[in-house]
Amino acid sequence: MKICVIGAGAIGGLLAARLANSGEDVTIVARGPQLAAIRDRGLRLIDESGETIGVAPRAVERTSDVKNQDLVILGMKAHQVAAIAQDVPDMLGANGLVLTAQNGIPWWYFFKVGGEHEGRTLDSVDPAGVIARSLSPDRVIGSVVYPAAEISEPGVIRLIEGNRFSLAEIDNTKTERVQAVSAAFTAAGFKAPVVTDIRAEIWTKLWGNLSFNPISALTGATLAGICRNPVSRALAADMMREAQAVGEALGVRFRIPLEKRLAGAEAVGEHKTSMLQDIEARRPTEAAALVGAIIELGQIVGVPTPKIEAVYACVRLLEETNAARG
Repeated sequence: MKICVIGAGAIGGLLAARLANSGEDVTIVARGPQLAAIRDRGLRLIDESGETIGVAPRAVERTSDVKNQDLVILGMKAHQVAAIAQDVPDMLGANGLVLTAQNGIPWWYFFKVGGEHEGRTLDSVDPAGVIARSLSPDRVIGSVVYPAAEISEPGVIRLIEGNRFSLAEIDNTKTERVQAVSAAFTAAGFKAPVVTDIRAEIWTKLWGNLSFNPISALTGATLAGICRNPVSRALAADMMREAQAVGEALGVRFRIPLEKRLAGAEAVGEHKTSMLQDIEARRPTEAAALVGAIIELGQIVGVPTPKIEAVYACVRLLEETNAARG
């Protein structure tokens, strides 16, 4: 399978390394020090046990250098998708697919699902509908990304924990094409089940991300730190309850108790969330897709989200302050 991974960050790099190591024809679109390192020394992945694999995938700087792909994986952060969306169709072969691997509410959330909101776009994740106009939902495979990873140095990805990528057609059907993607991921060493309720699974992960990520970004605390402090744990729980009310108003069934979700985050330990890593590196965060989207969905269904809104306002102000300081 000809696979292009756009974005060689922690998750994109993890996917590229494992898929290339399993024999897939992998191309990476990257830039800056990461691109230079992959071209010079290849891409290395250090797994949880300390074992290292090294691969040498083709690495390019421009999406225009990539054509006739069977699968294009959008491995960048959610706020970066709009900038490249119009380039992706030209990268695909006749039956090529696009796999979305972003955190938070995806741009396609209301597509191919039916109901009163069918085809609606969300300004928080797809301003002015740019992505939806560029990428046909008929080409899209959705995913929920569970691994936690980081770039330890240019060209080197360190897997912290997790091995699952849930995959789905966005209309929740089981097709040969999504099963083929699942088979490729499985051969690469991932757990890659094809699920038939992708939106419920999105909410299960988002339930924690919408609270732990911004609290972590604002305080510098790890997951364990947030969950072991009674005050921050209570704030996270309150945000999760607000989000659950929004999700349930949209017909989502939450399959695990809130306290179990909190315990699962605590069990990850002293891990810095991706949003905290972005704030420390003075990079833009995924706050819009992880937090702002919940507020927007709440407005659509008439469910108030006061604590989520307060935390979101603080994170956006922190981002602006960081950007102003350079």
